[in-house]
Amino acid sequence: MKLSVRNSVLALLLVLLAGGGTYWYRQSGSESLEQRYKLQTIERGDLTQTVSANGTLNPVVLVNVGTQVSGTVTKLYVDFNDQVEKGQPLLELDDRLLAAQARQSAANVVNVVAALDLARANEARMKALFEQDYVSRQELEQAVQTRRSSEAQLAQARAAADKDEVNLRYTTIRSPVSGVVVDRVVDLGQTVAASLQTPTLIKIAQDLSEMRIDSSFAEADIGKIREGQKVRFTVDAFPNRNFQGEVQQIRLNPTTQQNVVTYNVRVSLSNPEHLLLPGMTAYVSIGVASRQDVLLVPNAALRFKPADGNGARPATAQAPAGIPKPAGEGGGRKRETASGTAYRVEQGELKAVSVSLGITDNRNSEVLGGDLKAGDTVVVGENVATPSGKPSSVGMRLF
Repeated sequence: MKLSVRNSVLALLLVLLAGGGTYWYRQSGSESLEQRYKLQTIERGDLTQTVSANGTLNPVVLVNVGTQVSGTVTKLYVDFNDQVEKGQPLLELDDRLLAAQARQSAANVVNVVAALDLARANEARMKALFEQDYVSRQELEQAVQTRRSSEAQLAQARAAADKDEVNLRYTTIRSPVSGVVVDRVVDLGQTVAASLQTPTLIKIAQDLSEMRIDSSFAEADIGKIREGQKVRFTVDAFPNRNFQGEVQQIRLNPTTQQNVVTYNVRVSLSNPEHLLLPGMTAYVSIGVASRQDVLLVPNAALRFKPADGNGARPATAQAPAGIPKPAGEGGGRKRETASGTAYRVEQGELKAVSVSLGITDNRNSEVLGGDLKAGDTVVVGENVATPSGKPSSVGMRLF
């Protein structure tokens, strides 16, 4: 009797477990698409397409001050960050050897002047004697030749003296421009040697209130950049502040590294507060196209592809899903377009909607045509159930 009752209870428990499992399976299978997928409403708004690159801040004019003579540094008049004026002494080299050479050249000039005076006196005497037929014409011509040779020797001696005097003055290095010292390469007692390549002693930035950014843009973006376009950039020193500039020049000389071709784009900017320093890394962004009050579709919706067997219903003329390639203004040419596919929930099913796309800011894309309109809801991702049974939103990577 007891065995029969126990069997009945076990059978009843099995029936209840089976019924509960069936109920749970049906309930999970009947989960609505709104609960299964992440949805986002299509809206209208403004859109700006940008191209970005990194660059380096540089002064407008950076002068490398060198030396034309060799010697040992005996005096230093400036240091880092000093303001200097044009013609101001920066440093001095040991001038004893050059001063001795200058004195020797000056003495040689005096010697040649004396020889010239004698040659001129001889010429005058020969002319007087020739007129009285006391000397031959050949002797007179010899006297004239000696005088001319002495004049040439004097010119040569004076040129050598001038050269030595100039070299002596070169021992005092002066600033060629007014500006600020950004680098000092030499110290007291250091010997500098002037050779075919002039050594750099001091670097002077002419004016830090006006600066330039030299940036490298990929060849895929260079066609959208024009001189005069506005530029926004940030630097690591002021991460929460945006600075502005303007495209000054697109250099035609390409740079190729590991089969990647880039072009130097020079950006001009004002630096009245002197916050920006030479050598800082600038993160440059150039707006190449903009639209106002256009229909926007999230790029996450264009990347979404439903799994097989979820009841997705294709559009009548479905285009391949994808993200639009960036499109520029075109300068009067026909606007570039791309095609994409988004999915929306309609009558309990997913419906694929084909759209024509314009520019993108890597987060949203411009809708130029298709069946989407403001207020429609599109799928941007899929919710994944957690071990507790509650749906958990999967983080989507922003395009």
